[in-house]
Amino acid sequence: MPEKIAIIHHGCAKNLVDTELMLGILQKKGYEITLDAYDSAVNYVIVNTCSFIHDAEKESVSSIFDMISAGKKIIIAGCLPQKYPDKLKALIPEAVAFIGTSEIDKIAEVIENSKCGQRGFVRVSENPVCKYPENADRAQITVGSSSYLKIAEGCDYSCGYCVIPKLRGPYVSRPMEAIAKEAKTLADKGVSEIILIAQDTSSYGLDLYKKPMLSELLYKLNNIENLGWIRVLYTYPVNFNDDLIEAIAKLDKVVKYVDIPLQHSHPDILKAMRRPVIDGLAFIEKIRSKIKHVCLRTTVITGYPTENDEHFEHLYNFVEKARFDRLGVFEFSREKGTYAYDLKPQVPAKVKKARKSKILNLQKTISNSINKDLLGRQIPCIVEQIRDDGVIVLRSYKDAPDVDGLVYARNSDGSKILVPGDIWDVKITDFTDYDLYGEI
Repeated sequence: MPEKIAIIHHGCAKNLVDTELMLGILQKKGYEITLDAYDSAVNYVIVNTCSFIHDAEKESVSSIFDMISAGKKIIIAGCLPQKYPDKLKALIPEAVAFIGTSEIDKIAEVIENSKCGQRGFVRVSENPVCKYPENADRAQITVGSSSYLKIAEGCDYSCGYCVIPKLRGPYVSRPMEAIAKEAKTLADKGVSEIILIAQDTSSYGLDLYKKPMLSELLYKLNNIENLGWIRVLYTYPVNFNDDLIEAIAKLDKVVKYVDIPLQHSHPDILKAMRRPVIDGLAFIEKIRSKIKHVCLRTTVITGYPTENDEHFEHLYNFVEKARFDRLGVFEFSREKGTYAYDLKPQVPAKVKKARKSKILNLQKTISNSINKDLLGRQIPCIVEQIRDDGVIVLRSYKDAPDVDGLVYARNSDGSKILVPGDIWDVKITDFTDYDLYGEI
């Protein structure tokens, strides 16, 4: 009987891919893998951690101590040991090993070392350079019509609030041929939608090809026969060039969905964030004029250090005028090791929260208005689930998994054969704040 190993995943989609890569490596070595960490047959549990903000760290640590209490042998992987290798070893001496972000391809070796009596083994690079292990096959743990596809690792920017460059190292693009090969493999397995991810997808290719190459990558992926949709997440304004806009507008499989976290609108705050100072309204108007029926998604941060009432009012007015289709709002989280940690004045917690609520209430009104305008229209949607009560759960092209809304539809005459992953036009008949209802 092969030894069974469990994994607990925390964090973003990029971290999810790392989890699947570790599982694939272990499968190839002959281990049986499971997501049931409490399985009595499981001795070793890998906790793939997140350390982007303090709340994420708390969730990861909670899982670690739960597994220690359950008597498991714990391997702590990912961002948390990368951020605190020495402190974590002192805090959690029960852990058999620690493995950093650039060492995940050594997961099987780490487990074998621990079996030889090495306890508290640390495999963490002081200066990580994360390169995608192209010889590893992912063991997918997500079930559905979509799959994330990582096109690069690391980040060359130094945004004031972000610890990712220290955790993931410099920007490293994957070769275009390797990405296309993985995309075809996913499509051949039945994946209908691939979602391109990186810390900044619009910088793809700068290190390998000496220029941004995301548009060229999209043209290559658009030729994959079995693929239905290609979605791009986490773009950055600096390299969001005319070639990329044209590719999104022109290519039939690339969904007209632009995810570009702008974070703020006021020049003073953007400078304090170490972000590019751009005319946000002019930028999004350009995108809207070039890409028909484009869905625009962004995120903003409230309560960044030095943000005063005038700065916030500027942000509020920007969101009101921009009328984003999708918007996420985060209160500034003060993280050690970032430029913003010591930036003064810090904004009180209650002010950050109040500003967040004000933006969210505004966006709810905007979202209702946008959804109302969709009544009677047919929009393409991907089937996620067919419920026992006959309701079909879908996502429109305007909706990325987990962060956006859903579409609930009925099979109008019952004659259509619906399968998860299929793409259908849905006639919108009703709406709520963030979800749509319709019929196929």
